[in-house]
Amino acid sequence: MNKIPTTLLFCLIALNMAFGQKQISLNEIWNGSLQPQRMVSVSAMKNSNQYSLVEYNANSSSSQINSYDFATLKKASTLFDTALFPAIKSIDDYKFSADEKKILIATLSSPIFRHSFTADYYLYDIATKTLEKVGDSPIQEPTFSTDGTQLAYAQNNNLYHYNISTKTATAITHDGKKNHIINGISDWVYEEEFAVVSQFAWNGDGTKIAYVKFDETEVPEYSMDIYGKGLYPTQSVFKYPKAGEKNALVSLHIYDVKTQKTAAVDLSNYSDFYIPRIQWTNESAFLSVQVLNRHQNHLDLLFIDAKDASKKVVLSETDPAYIDITDHLTFLKDNSFIWSSEKDGYLHLYHYSKTGQLLKQLTKGPWEITEYYGLHEKTKTLYFQSVENGSTKRDVFSIQLDGKNKKQLTTDSGTNSALFSPNFDLFINTFSSSVQAPTYTLKQSKNGQTLKTIVSNETLNNRLNDYQLPEKEFLEIPTEHGGMMNAWIMKPKNFQAGKKYPVLMYQYSGPGSQQVADKWWDTNDFWHAMLTQHDYIVVAVDGRGTGFKGAKFKKSTQNQLGKLEVEDQIIAAKYLGNFNYIDPSRIGIWGWSFGGFMSTNCLLKGADVFKAAIAVAPVTNWRFYDTIYTERYLKTPQENAAGYDENSPIFFADQLQGKYLLIHGSADDNVHVQNTMVMIEALVQQNKQFDWLIYPDKNHGIYGGATRLQLYTKMTDFILNNL
Repeated sequence: MNKIPTTLLFCLIALNMAFGQKQISLNEIWNGSLQPQRMVSVSAMKNSNQYSLVEYNANSSSSQINSYDFATLKKASTLFDTALFPAIKSIDDYKFSADEKKILIATLSSPIFRHSFTADYYLYDIATKTLEKVGDSPIQEPTFSTDGTQLAYAQNNNLYHYNISTKTATAITHDGKKNHIINGISDWVYEEEFAVVSQFAWNGDGTKIAYVKFDETEVPEYSMDIYGKGLYPTQSVFKYPKAGEKNALVSLHIYDVKTQKTAAVDLSNYSDFYIPRIQWTNESAFLSVQVLNRHQNHLDLLFIDAKDASKKVVLSETDPAYIDITDHLTFLKDNSFIWSSEKDGYLHLYHYSKTGQLLKQLTKGPWEITEYYGLHEKTKTLYFQSVENGSTKRDVFSIQLDGKNKKQLTTDSGTNSALFSPNFDLFINTFSSSVQAPTYTLKQSKNGQTLKTIVSNETLNNRLNDYQLPEKEFLEIPTEHGGMMNAWIMKPKNFQAGKKYPVLMYQYSGPGSQQVADKWWDTNDFWHAMLTQHDYIVVAVDGRGTGFKGAKFKKSTQNQLGKLEVEDQIIAAKYLGNFNYIDPSRIGIWGWSFGGFMSTNCLLKGADVFKAAIAVAPVTNWRFYDTIYTERYLKTPQENAAGYDENSPIFFADQLQGKYLLIHGSADDNVHVQNTMVMIEALVQQNKQFDWLIYPDKNHGIYGGATRLQLYTKMTDFILNNL
């Protein structure tokens, strides 16, 4: 490959220094020195109207769980300090009992997949300052009963009931076995695609535990070599249902704590179905269950009577494409409930009676809610976040339970989110934009008035002034079908209109995703800014299929995943190529995961447009990816072979013309390295020249130690040398 002349690189650096712009280094990006101060592990405490968070005490070199008063922001107390308990090496997670007198503290955690982990859990009594370990070995997802006298947890694929006063554990299930039966914990595909780990729940009076059982026996296995540092590698073998293959068989059960007997709920009227959510209603005898068909276009909300395990369909939804699962379901005191749906074309909130009768559509309009924060029943006020002010923005609103008196509670233009006090009088507003690092302020819920600043990140803002960071210019790019695509463009600080610049496009493009948002920068943004200091322009475009512009735009890619998305990136590249300051012969594209699938397809199918592409951990054949995600958008390969194959890069290796860098982690449990290996073989057999890099024992995130630094150094060199 032709190397960029060293003298030219030094000239670029010298020019930026002369312009007064401090250079961004990859070391700074990955050592955390450019990251903002954040409030982490913050939890609202319902009984005291305080919030808690984990903080590091430099004087004692310990981690603490501290509580703060919402109204004054003053520290109320230190609830727990690792300095006093050597058994707690770190606070990896914590949760309070309902009365907030006890805390479950996780330490020495060991990750399983994206969200799941095992840990040593300790039960801490705040009043007596006593600490005791729960279980004789690491456990998963311990959960308090409502009265705080009992726990339920998972261990080695079985569920257990734990009596806190007697310190005795009773097995609820006995048939748990790795790669066969899982009780109360999601299998791999549920965890990844429904974002759920715990699949068990206490009822309100602590007499019943509902749980889902996964029978994985017939699910095909995937194996990964783990190279480690030993003489011989080992293998990780787990159940992974690929598109069109068998899923785990799921069943629903209710355990009676007093009688220690379990009743199975008859769901035999359903076949090949999912149970993405279970949740007890405010009536302790009734469990709500969401049942979704395999195509994911029909959902039933069931109420199960725990007394006799009988069921009733309370609500049904269908969709021409698919139904997204959310966590918005909330039960009121009268057991009516809040539900979200896209049935009018946009994601909005609805109020239903406990019998499933629609009482009111609470929000409406050509915009979507993006978060539901909860309901203050005393004032009958709901709080939510939405994109009403533009799909790249986020604001916090309130509305009455009758759908009237909607108020906007945030005024700064960008991305706003909220953590409400338990009595809903106050909220901590997190605000950021593309030009403003996160700020945390205390606001009144009734009118959004700012009371105090908690974190300003002024130190970071002042430090970043030396870098003279480029601004993101937001724009819309027209499609060939009359629609508009959100985009941002980042130019060099010393931009000259009469000069021709190369362009690197960045995207993810997956269904419902968003890269073009008015929020503070992540590490990729700083890397992109670094590239602008080398005289590159960086552009991000959200094409059809991306989110927050309504169901029609998001679901337009149904049954042909990757077709319209690639067309839109090609359209955008050609549109940009018409700008008088862009060199159309030097346009590249990169992405990770779905974005890597996209960048690969763009380079192959847009060979006349894109000169180079980087693909990190890409899907190269949709038949290799999991059932829930892939079939949601493509149905099964048996039903829609063309939808799979016409948009899978391995079938178009002969079209490679530009420069291509292919990257993967060998221990990627999500998008298997198999995708990259078959892509390599397809390119080899077409005698195509390209670069590739495998990271041993790294998962989908490809991180750890100096890994990210080395990865981004490799990608930087590739861009400088090939674009």
